[in-house]
Amino acid sequence: MDYTLEEKEAFMREALKEAEIALEHDEIPIGCVIVKDGKIIGRGHNAREELQRAVMHAEIMAIENANLSEESWRLLDCTLFVTIEPCVMCSGAIGLARIPNVVYGAKNQKFGAAGSLYDILTDERLNHRVDVETGILESDCAGIMQDFFRNRRKK
Repeated sequence: MDYTLEEKEAFMREALKEAEIALEHDEIPIGCVIVKDGKIIGRGHNAREELQRAVMHAEIMAIENANLSEESWRLLDCTLFVTIEPCVMCSGAIGLARIPNVVYGAKNQKFGAAGSLYDILTDERLNHRVDVETGILESDCAGIMQDFFRNRRKK
């Protein structure tokens, strides 16, 4: 990952825009972008309710979008930026897509599989390991989730 802090923050802001799209559809507001050579090649946001598909997490949507863009299932030389730490399913998909770098904003203490509950992305028993960086725009990424769940509890 050769991106400056300013570039990482800019890409995370793009992921936050995707989280806002999820929020507009009353979805858990998680957003993701996949970047190759400084350009976004995949975008995604949570869309389980919207599409009525259990696997439509932000990372899965972004991976599928990037696969189409690259015309390849292998997403080598890419960086995935996601607002919240990937879950077990998404961490598995990241490894299967051969994405070498992941940057996430805030930890997911209840479902996180990139350092919180599990550490799938760097598990040496697996054949593909990922470089992981955390904390980019962490308060913004955590804040949108906290606001969503606070408002949901009020309802």
